Amino acid sequence: MTRQISPHGLEKLKQWEGLKTKAYKDSGGVWTIGYGHTAMAGSPVPYQGQVITAAEAESILLKDLVQYEAAIENNVKVKLNDNQFAALVSFVYNIPLASFKKSKLLKKLNAGNFNAVPTELMKWTKAGGKKIQGLVNRRRAEGYLWMEGAFVTSKDVVPEQNTVHPVLKPEVIGPVISAASGLTGFATGSGPFQWALAVVIVIGVAIGSFYFLKRFREAEL
Repeated sequence: MTRQISPHGLEKLKQWEGLKTKAYKDSGGVWTIGYGHTAMAGSPVPYQGQVITAAEAESILLKDLVQYEAAIENNVKVKLNDNQFAALVSFVYNIPLASFKKSKLLKKLNAGNFNAVPTELMKWTKAGGKKIQGLVNRRRAEGYLWMEGAFVTSKDVVPEQNTVHPVLKPEVIGPVISAASGLTGFATGSGPFQWALAVVIVIGVAIGSFYFLKRFREAEL
């Protein structure tokens, strides 16, 4: 049985296509109806004045998707997770299948370059030779779907519990507090010893402040 797009992926595709129950011409001048259905996908052939119900639009979409799901399954040679599969189904649903089969995207993906897919998707944003903002938005969204859930934590790995902000750890603020506390003694005396102590305190505060700020910046990244 041909692999099917996930419910999550299907909802995303429907959102990107948008539902139109009355036939219209898309940005390329092609008669379209339902969820982006055109004659390229098969029957019914959209025509001016055609009107369908939302249920009919869903039925047409599910029928159309079969060939695009099969195209991904038959042409992609690497293993895909559900979101990656859905992103590619959405992509080929929106372009000619022949173009997908000859695309650099497919070539790079089959070579194992998964990271190249979002960038390659962004090269398919034109219709009739003109860049279409709607396609730019869709390709970006498909790229996000491709990356969604790509990095997961193993069920055997317990996430680190970090309840103390790194900046507040003793080893970070200790030098600063210790150095600052010496200022009390310095303020109550004078002479060579106090001057020597002052130099040590200044150096200590400077070093402590440096590491404090360094850890703070690292913690905020």
